[in-house]
Amino acid sequence: MPPRKRGLGKGLGALIPTAPPTAESPGLRSVPVGRITPNPRQPRHNIDLAGLEELTASIREHGLIQPLIVTAAGDDEYQLIAGERRWAAAKLAGLAEVPVLVKDATPQQMLELALVENIQRADLNPLEEAAAYRQLMDEFGLTQEEVAGRVGKSRVAVANTVRLLNLPPEVQAPLAAGEITEGHARSLLRLDDLPRQMAVLRRIRERALSVRQTEELVRRLVEPPAGATPSGRPRSPETEALEGRFRQALGTKVALTRSKKGGRLVIYFYSDEELQGIYENIVGDVPL
Repeated sequence: MPPRKRGLGKGLGALIPTAPPTAESPGLRSVPVGRITPNPRQPRHNIDLAGLEELTASIREHGLIQPLIVTAAGDDEYQLIAGERRWAAAKLAGLAEVPVLVKDATPQQMLELALVENIQRADLNPLEEAAAYRQLMDEFGLTQEEVAGRVGKSRVAVANTVRLLNLPPEVQAPLAAGEITEGHARSLLRLDDLPRQMAVLRRIRERALSVRQTEELVRRLVEPPAGATPSGRPRSPETEALEGRFRQALGTKVALTRSKKGGRLVIYFYSDEELQGIYENIVGDVPL
């Protein structure tokens, strides 16, 4: 079975041509590079300088092959929708004019399309992506499901990324700098106090821990020793296996205790988004 193609996000295919543009392409024109202003809703805050230099050299040699996507912003003035790196590189390359494809776009569409293009090109760090998702939800009233549909990701993936905004600044900084991965950061979210988060962060740096090793370290910090109950009595293999199945199905920490008279199942969550995901898993796809 051939692999499924990821969606480009709502409307992106209509905005970014998949074939080289021609002079007859509707909306295509050449405009002075100085007449273009950046997208105020651009989710990316940092541009890799080494990659920008490579792109600049390529544009000097071959020109700007793919047009920028812009919207009209007044008489002979344009605002970027997508293509910020190419626009910056074109300016550095000394181009006087650049090809653009002019499209009408609402503020929401400008954010959506800039976000999708950056995701497709892997140009955003996880926190920039999370902030853009949060902006779509807070400013434009989109649900996680609607955001997921627009960027071609699952709702769970969007929820997990947005949760990164709950990290303290001391943990967000190394994530934004690429010192730790999104997987490391999600593991740290399970710790509910800064001192333990910072202790694990130091261990990650000192020992170059993988995500799996970090998950195991955090698990040991937040869960009781395997085979023991809160009272210290050993648990049956059946109880441990059942707890593991619950944990895998719900995607979060679960604590199961059993006795002759019944027992207790405790499900942990670390954000409203995670609670929503647990709710949907148990009750169904019905909003809280």
